Amino acid sequence: MSERVLLAVIHFKHNSLWTVEDVRKELEELVMASRGEAVNSISCPIDKPNPAYLIGEGKVNEIANICATTDINTVVFSRDLKGSQQRNLEEVIKAKTIDRTQLILDIFARRATSQEGKMQVELAQLEYLLPRLVGQGIALSRLGGGIGTSGPGETKLEVDRRRITDRIAKLKKGLKEIVADRAIKRKKRKDQGVPLVSLVGYTNAGKSTLLNTLTQANQKTNEGLFTTLDSLSRQFVLPNNQKIVISDTVGFLHELPHHLIEAFKATLEQVKEADLLLHVLDISHPNFRNLHDAVIAVLKELEAVGKPIMTVLNKIDKLEDKNWLKDFKFNFEHAVCISAKTGENMNELIKEMSHMISPLVVEINVMIPINRMDLVNLAHEKGQVFSVKYYNEEINLRAAVPAKIANQFYQTQ
Repeated sequence: MSERVLLAVIHFKHNSLWTVEDVRKELEELVMASRGEAVNSISCPIDKPNPAYLIGEGKVNEIANICATTDINTVVFSRDLKGSQQRNLEEVIKAKTIDRTQLILDIFARRATSQEGKMQVELAQLEYLLPRLVGQGIALSRLGGGIGTSGPGETKLEVDRRRITDRIAKLKKGLKEIVADRAIKRKKRKDQGVPLVSLVGYTNAGKSTLLNTLTQANQKTNEGLFTTLDSLSRQFVLPNNQKIVISDTVGFLHELPHHLIEAFKATLEQVKEADLLLHVLDISHPNFRNLHDAVIAVLKELEAVGKPIMTVLNKIDKLEDKNWLKDFKFNFEHAVCISAKTGENMNELIKEMSHMISPLVVEINVMIPINRMDLVNLAHEKGQVFSVKYYNEEINLRAAVPAKIANQFYQTQ
């Protein structure tokens, strides 16, 4: 049976790009992703945070009354709560009270399947819960059942602070080793001149569907937030025979908690290292402009801005009127309009991607020794061969190859 959830939508009275309804709807989707049922919501406007409750006492009593009269199990706040605020709220409301970050962590814990993903989620949860362990409230005393309680488990969270700190250090060390191993693989790929294309975008923008359409990756896809948590990379060959690696990873969210970004840096490192970013944007979403800005904000935090970026306006199959797209796409540099689900305009996407990757490829016209067929094979394997002419002691090779391996064809004398 699903938990019955009340959404407490906090909004500061100063102007915000995200409306109360925008925040409420996304919070409801997060609750659904965590297998809960949002049965009611309450708007909580504030000028500044109340140190004791975040919101005013009047609103706290109103929430308590709603919970008592409508059989609410859980209250989810759209803003982060301090440990003391969480405890104070639960004392009055008499129901489990969690915040948006704890809800997101719960979804991550349910969706993580790889060892790395589970390690990253556990690290984020422990770092979130550590300062909240003193005087545990209802939410932490019920670990092991219900929304906001998936993850490390009861025993890990009931041990003392020192052991939890040791566990955090161990997880960080393990993830650091993963980063080092990935760096070795990344160097090998770069030495081979294989460009990396990273898919980025708001959660549920269609990144995994796009990866599946391009590479037949069979990545799991569903309508809903954070369907994909573990990263996945697949090779793709462009029309000019240029091999690239396309990588998918966790979706972004507006005001994505900083420690979540920190915990997932091992996975998100590939975004920083990418030669090209494909920003997949759900153009059918009524709030797509804010979704775009939220992704850019996360890229800034990852120090990944300034990279070549291609904006992929996805889900055009959901639009009743597509005429406005012709002009609108010029608001973005290197934009294409596609449907990853139906495959519409995929050729245009591949063409633009090839164009943006092309600076990483150079044309060569070289004479190489007759005994260096390995270089001819390399050109066939990594690039596009235009012609091969054999002479008595030399071979004339004309080809387009990755710039990073071009020198190998000139170092034969």
